[in-house]
Amino acid sequence: MKHVFIIGARGYHSNYGGWETFVSNLVDYYNDKDTVFHISMFTDDKNIKKYKVNDNIIVDPILVNIKGSSKMFLYTIKTFKYYIKYVDDHNIGNPYFYILGLKLFNYLRIKRSVCKKLGINVIVNPDGLEWMRSKWSYPIKKFFLMSEKMMLNNCDLIVCDSLGIEEYLINKYPKLNGKTTFIAYGYEDINLKDLNEKDILNEYNLIKDDYLLMVGRCVPENNYELIIKDFIDSKIDKKLVIISNLSSTKYSDDLKEIAKNDDRIMFIDGVYDKDKLAVIRKNAFAYIHGHSVGGTNPSLIESLSITDLNILYDVCFNRYAGGDTCLYFKEEGSLTNLLDDKKYLDKQKKLLGPKAKKRVTENFTWKIIIDKYKKIFK
Repeated sequence: MKHVFIIGARGYHSNYGGWETFVSNLVDYYNDKDTVFHISMFTDDKNIKKYKVNDNIIVDPILVNIKGSSKMFLYTIKTFKYYIKYVDDHNIGNPYFYILGLKLFNYLRIKRSVCKKLGINVIVNPDGLEWMRSKWSYPIKKFFLMSEKMMLNNCDLIVCDSLGIEEYLINKYPKLNGKTTFIAYGYEDINLKDLNEKDILNEYNLIKDDYLLMVGRCVPENNYELIIKDFIDSKIDKKLVIISNLSSTKYSDDLKEIAKNDDRIMFIDGVYDKDKLAVIRKNAFAYIHGHSVGGTNPSLIESLSITDLNILYDVCFNRYAGGDTCLYFKEEGSLTNLLDDKKYLDKQKKLLGPKAKKRVTENFTWKIIIDKYKKIFK
């Protein structure tokens, strides 16, 4: 029996973000009776108990009582310590620790000899360029830069979810060459056959092909300001629909202020029903993806699979995902020029939609992704 311990996500089927979606899909699609997944779950409730989803999925609550940004760092360290003890106490042979993110800093190096003694295979997925994310203060960005070096030099294998991330790491740390592997996020096929798409669109005051769509966290590195300003400067006769976590932050307030005089711009504060979100994606004239930091973004893969026209911010991570099935923009005004060329957009929409769907089925299905992970957890 193989044992895989997943460290760093908030839990199994939790509605928090990319890591949680990835973990849930990974273990649900894995389908191997000889592999047991142990998934840590962040909690501040001491009454939450360990539980089995089935014989192959076990969820372990890790109690963390502190607040603020440091809670996830403490959670990751506590999980790591807990699973080392679990492996030792239960005499588990050849276990795998799959660490998501770069929150262990120097702790992985400190425990490296213990991991070797217990036969633990340590695998790290660094995600994107965490040190570049605007939400972090300068000290935390510095922490992630140092943690990146310490963790990647003290693990057995690095899983990169983008070829761009793999290229960045090898260029920055030549000694890592041969220690990395590329495995993207998988795409979950959603069956919309039994849904009333018109009713769902009506719920959000949307009309098929009458809007451009953005979906993602409301943070500067997703280039909302650039996209909104370029859209305002365009003459396109469609709405710009922005679906995001629009809690009252200065950044989201600033975006609304910029957009207030253009009645084509519409903000929707989160759509967490995956079927409804898929319907909104499918019926958009185009999806605009402004993410500039990160690997294979799950939101982008979903859009490639269902939206006929995808317009991406031109960075290597998005290029590796979209290839020649998308249109690209970057400099101020470049998106405006695209949006103003109606004949070109209509033509590309017909040409690129089928190509994007083919790219997803050939590269990003969960069967493909799972097959690659089974070669790691062997």
